[in-house]
Amino acid sequence: MPITPTHLPSDNFNEQSQLGRLPNGVYVPMLAFFTSDDEVDIPATQRHTARLLAAGVSGLVVHGSNGEAVHMSRRERKAVIEAVADAVRHESDHAQVPIIAGCCAQSIRETVELCQESKEAGATHALVLPPGYYAGILNKDIIVDFFHSVASQSPIPLLVYNFPGAANGVDLDSDTILRIAAHPRVVGVKLTCGNTGKLARLVVDTPKVRNGKHDFFVAGGSADFVLQGLVVGAHGTISGFANLAPRACVRIGELFEQGKLAEARDLQHEVARGDWLAIRYGFVGVKAAMPYFHGTGELACAEPRLPFKALAQDGDAVKEIQQGMAGVLEIEQRLVAEATA
Repeated sequence: MPITPTHLPSDNFNEQSQLGRLPNGVYVPMLAFFTSDDEVDIPATQRHTARLLAAGVSGLVVHGSNGEAVHMSRRERKAVIEAVADAVRHESDHAQVPIIAGCCAQSIRETVELCQESKEAGATHALVLPPGYYAGILNKDIIVDFFHSVASQSPIPLLVYNFPGAANGVDLDSDTILRIAAHPRVVGVKLTCGNTGKLARLVVDTPKVRNGKHDFFVAGGSADFVLQGLVVGAHGTISGFANLAPRACVRIGELFEQGKLAEARDLQHEVARGDWLAIRYGFVGVKAAMPYFHGTGELACAEPRLPFKALAQDGDAVKEIQQGMAGVLEIEQRLVAEATA
């Protein structure tokens, strides 16, 4: 079945909004969903978009490491962005929600092309990995030039994606990220490396390379250190676990802002316990937990694209996931009930 857009691309962010700092809060690197005949599942994608928006997240990320972009054609990637943009547009209360698209390639030319296609489909920002394929001969000057060249040519602003596991071991230090951040169209960073010291340095030092402006979004890349990041000044988190427990992740930030640190710590402990299963089993594990958190109607959403296979719902891995996530599931269900009461 062909994939076609149902609406024109979204223009929900103007240039001034794009270049201002992204809103604080939880951003969700969305899962990718496929039908039984291995096509992109647009209804499931839009249903999940609406679910996350209702939970109070600040932004959506498509084609991150949880989003199986490497398993999709460029046509399919564009269709997913269009589907998310459509869903955001139809949620009038969320018309200004950022849509950040993973635009990761090894050359400047192809990365810019992905940014252009993402903009056409409705994305407001691009999330870009360093080009790590030739890591053995890659130096910091090449990396900085890569990001600056892409930022100058891209129609949408960039966030740096520091995830060594997805970039052939390339781990950007804070000095290199600061050099990249000097470009006005590089507006943020996702630190999946988990280094909160690096995060703290970037929070305090990015204004020095941006003419005194506090317009650079610094986020951790995992739900197991949301609170730790906030304590040292992070503006939010971009966390795959929020596909499952978005309200719990949002609540950590709310408790921190209210000065309820003991409650925030208790919730962070439970989220970290659940997130560890998501980290261990990766996007396949997160998908396996979808029907556990969001109902048996989402069982089809547990299917990854080949060569990966779904975890057996009656298998030991899913049982471990359910046991390890039971505490945060109870909290998430309580927060849903409170919101709908």
